[in-house]
Amino acid sequence: MPAIVLLGAQWGDEGKGKATDILGDKVKYVVRYQGGNNAGHTVVIGDQKYALHLLPSGILTPSCIPVIGNGVVIDPAVLLEEIRGLNERGVDTSNLKISTNAHLITPYHRTIDKVSERFLGKSKIGTTGRGIGPAYADKINRIGIRVQDLFDPSILRQKIEGAFRDKNQVLIKVFNRKGIEVDDVLKEYLEYAEILRPYVVDTSLLLNQALEKGEIVLLEGSQGTLLDVDHGTYPFVTSSNPTAGGASTGSGIGPTKITRVIGILKAYTTRVGSGPFPTELFDEDGEKLRSIGGEVGVTTGRARRCGWFDAPIARYAVRINGLTDFFLTKLDVLTGWEKIPVCVAYEIDGKRVEELPASQSDFHHAKPIYEYLPGWSEDISQAKTFADLPVNAQNYIKFLEEISGAPMSAIGVGPGRDQTIVVKEFI
Repeated sequence: MPAIVLLGAQWGDEGKGKATDILGDKVKYVVRYQGGNNAGHTVVIGDQKYALHLLPSGILTPSCIPVIGNGVVIDPAVLLEEIRGLNERGVDTSNLKISTNAHLITPYHRTIDKVSERFLGKSKIGTTGRGIGPAYADKINRIGIRVQDLFDPSILRQKIEGAFRDKNQVLIKVFNRKGIEVDDVLKEYLEYAEILRPYVVDTSLLLNQALEKGEIVLLEGSQGTLLDVDHGTYPFVTSSNPTAGGASTGSGIGPTKITRVIGILKAYTTRVGSGPFPTELFDEDGEKLRSIGGEVGVTTGRARRCGWFDAPIARYAVRINGLTDFFLTKLDVLTGWEKIPVCVAYEIDGKRVEELPASQSDFHHAKPIYEYLPGWSEDISQAKTFADLPVNAQNYIKFLEEISGAPMSAIGVGPGRDQTIVVKEFI
């Protein structure tokens, strides 16, 4: 069976957790392939709400095996706290698998992330301060600490000493901060080793063997396309590749085994942190979207910036990821507007631009060109089929589908697991 990729088609927070959870009933493995605890998924099951940060959404499906792939950076303390929290709520986490090659976040990474962001002042990127970027930097610099290093105390000490030798100098002499003691970190991380040992496996081998047996593997990205370090609104991006190409790298599954790529797309647009956002609203409509949509970051608690749907972004996501389908979420949030603006192109220096500009400077100056669609006032939260939706809601979806470049195969009409209209089955 093929592998399926599920990823964010905007700036993240599109509702990937809900989509993954719905598909989790039909797949054997759900794999988180990049990012760290700087992202979060909210999944609502019945009257229970679960906020996940490092664990794949499939952790909530008993028949599913959740996997943290090699492309993820792991803060062990955060991971274990998340596991404990779910166990206390009766969720079985014993099926979790963690890649031997995933990199670890250390106290230094968190400290340097926070102080360097403060040092940037008005030029700050808007990081979460959780050490994600510095951990990925060490990975690329080939001085990172991996999960497998936890099980060899001598290697672990060598790596910590090697990494911290220069880093403490930076903390002390550049940022006027206290250095981090190697022995303290070594002791803490050796304690993590024994707790994590039962979960750690060669996940690439595990997943490829599963595919050979005919089992379905779902690859779950965090953040979104426009936060990709290569293809996003650089430098206001994350430090990894949430796009479809990152799914292969971060899981150890070859690209020829991926046959479907599903993009999660909000019926409007949000982003967290700094950076350009052409359709951002600073008026009552923006506050209304934020309030009705509950637009607060799952991990950070930061209020999300809100704006209207941006078609050039959706088309860009189709191109960069090779999207085969869209899962449109939060359509219910738009109920009550008389007219709903949709950005169909940009005006840049007096010219109409249909696609996302290649120049970051141009994107900063892009002004949205809107078309206005009639809204609806009917409650759609109980709709079970496309035909159950008001005509104007149907027309809104059809318009987005036409200008975005991929079919809307599923539509979210509420936060609950059962509040989804499936137009075309993903599996």
